[in-house]
Amino acid sequence: MKLALIGTHGVGKTTLAYEICSLLKKAGENVELVAEVARRSPFPVNAATTLEGQLWILHAQIAAELDAARSAPHVVCDRSVLDNYCYLVNKFGRQPQLETWLGWWMKTYDLLAGVPPSAAEIQPDGFRSEDRMFQRRIHELLNELLGDAPFSGVAQRVVWLDGYDRHAWAERVFALALPIARGAAQRATR
Repeated sequence: MKLALIGTHGVGKTTLAYEICSLLKKAGENVELVAEVARRSPFPVNAATTLEGQLWILHAQIAAELDAARSAPHVVCDRSVLDNYCYLVNKFGRQPQLETWLGWWMKTYDLLAGVPPSAAEIQPDGFRSEDRMFQRRIHELLNELLGDAPFSGVAQRVVWLDGYDRHAWAERVFALALPIARGAAQRATR
């Protein structure tokens, strides 16, 4: 089972990913976390990003997911390739030569949980942009891309979390992920 949290930066995806991994481990599942790869990028990120930087992030995300799947049968990603792609689109426009590949990769996620932006300020961490307009633009791009080919089929698979019920997010995603994880394990033993 591979689960990805999707959404703009500064909305709580990383914290949520850790909580979901903890719940899955407590339920006896072997799970690996893929943390945000952009933090390791040797190139500028956020609004100052470069095309090379965004290509590095997309490839590093996929490589990290492949590596995690070698270590555990279940993988939780605090981002998907699609939300990483939004940052590239924001600065450089859509890249049709990448979209077929990214659309294909989006099909590898068994569960996608959409994390909405909140009204709270973005917590400074010395890395992510605190610009609320930039955050909102990435969220809007994500929704636009989910409505367009080759990603339009993905939109029906996204479970959007309720922005007013943040304390229940981990339990909600866990309740959706556990049957998928257990079903995958049963199929693997057949």
